[in-house]
Amino acid sequence: MSNTKELLEYIVKMIVDKPDHVDIREIPGEKVVIYEIRVDKEDVGKVIGKQGRTAKAIRTILAAVSLKRGKKVVVEIIE
Repeated sequence: MSNTKELLEYIVKMIVDKPDHVDIREIPGEKVVIYEIRVDKEDVGKVIGKQGRTAKAIRTILAAVSLKRGKKVVVEIIE
């Protein structure tokens, strides 16, 4: 699933102002893979978006990618 992590990292780095502060941790499980996103505190709002739309879009993209791999993906934005 490392390709999924790379895709997530690419998307988040394109959104934020400080891409060098992006840290994504992958926590694999049997049926679920959790991705914890940490960004600079000033960029948290950009990753979440208005009414959570950006975060929802990111989750939708990753869900579509992970569907082919047979694992569920959970994306958490850590403040």
